Amino acid sequence: MYYRKPVLLVIAHGSRDPRHAATVHALVRRIRSQRPGLRVETGFLDFNIPSVQGVLESLAAEGVQDVVALPLLLTRAFHAKADIPAVLRDAPPRLRIRQAEVLGPSPLLLRALERRLYEAGLTPADKSTTGIVLASAGSTDPEAIAVIDGLAREWRHTGWRAVRPAFASAALPRTEDAVRELRALGCERVAVAPYVLAPGFLPDRIARGAAEADVLAEVLGPAPEVARVLLERYDGALAPALAALGA
Repeated sequence: MYYRKPVLLVIAHGSRDPRHAATVHALVRRIRSQRPGLRVETGFLDFNIPSVQGVLESLAAEGVQDVVALPLLLTRAFHAKADIPAVLRDAPPRLRIRQAEVLGPSPLLLRALERRLYEAGLTPADKSTTGIVLASAGSTDPEAIAVIDGLAREWRHTGWRAVRPAFASAALPRTEDAVRELRALGCERVAVAPYVLAPGFLPDRIARGAAEADVLAEVLGPAPEVARVLLERYDGALAPALAALGA
């Protein structure tokens, strides 16, 4: 039986900062390079174009029937639970839309974090003497905060001297406070690993909070591991339908 792959619609938050959209588009190019033949579109919830609604209307006008909507989010908080489902409910009725899971948590994201730290100058030999601040944007959602706390604990078990979570908004501690805590703990060096996907207002706040750290990694951006997680989430959203087809 012939099976046409659903379009992958990557849904990003959007930002007034032009670096945000540029990074999202770079990640989408990476996804396309990892899976040639898969149609990947990008829509933004706010600030940037095309909008999610606009992309969905264009796809419907083309005759597309199946879409996997993938939130470009690291935790399941308000945008994944409320904003995105609301937008998808307003999609043209001819579209069959499956909402994929958010990206985190995933072991691949830990690999991407380490990639960025090594690119910033650390080496695997530095692990036992280095404290890491896992700096996320922050959320008022307890589920999202619990995910970040759990990720920090998991990462600590891979050999780093210590790992502390920090938040740029909505929760504590702040990045600068976590840096000072690791200094007080006696870490030989302190590195800040931004657990964010693209530059913008909150990542800039993380960077300012890292002023007293020895190393500041780049945002995750278009790391190959992030692209792989996106494709895993796409495949996961399709798994029930493929099983029904006997694929």
